[in-house]
Amino acid sequence: MKYIEVDEELYRHIASKTEQIGESASDILRRILGLQVESVVEAAPEEISHPSLEQEPVKKAKVATVAPVTAKAVSKFSHLIDAELLASQKGAVGRFLFILDTVYQASPKQFEQVLQIQGRDRLYFATSKDALLKASKSANPKEIGQSGFWVTTNNNTAKKRTILSEVLLQFKADEEQVTQIVEKI
Repeated sequence: MKYIEVDEELYRHIASKTEQIGESASDILRRILGLQVESVVEAAPEEISHPSLEQEPVKKAKVATVAPVTAKAVSKFSHLIDAELLASQKGAVGRFLFILDTVYQASPKQFEQVLQIQGRDRLYFATSKDALLKASKSANPKEIGQSGFWVTTNNNTAKKRTILSEVLLQFKADEEQVTQIVEKI
């Protein structure tokens, strides 16, 4: 198996095309390109040669897969989070957004249920930046990937963990999984 480096936008596009649990990035690309989808046994990664005469090695990067999640299957959610990509996120806000985007990528049709998560006097999720700013001028809304959903990010880390816990519990993640995931923020 050869490994290629892809940018974040391409990775998200590939991940958004997942149709079944456990589908690999190779299977997704094969399906999109109209090639025969086959199970490929992973061998040791080989370097990709650069087309120039200098034969410079090209950086290798693994392509993570994101499996779709139904409310019943999310208990396996922690396996969907790419630890390297998570670690590369900037600060608690970046990790918070990355995990929320992973939940979205895994189950885009069900993601709108996060709109039900609200504080006593606070709106945490919305479908527009303006809706969050209307609810609170200091919300500091950020879009969750390219999902069209927005989240308030000016909460402290403990509150971000609480919000993420509520999201994961809505997707039927078990308590142990929730604890492991929210500690990564």
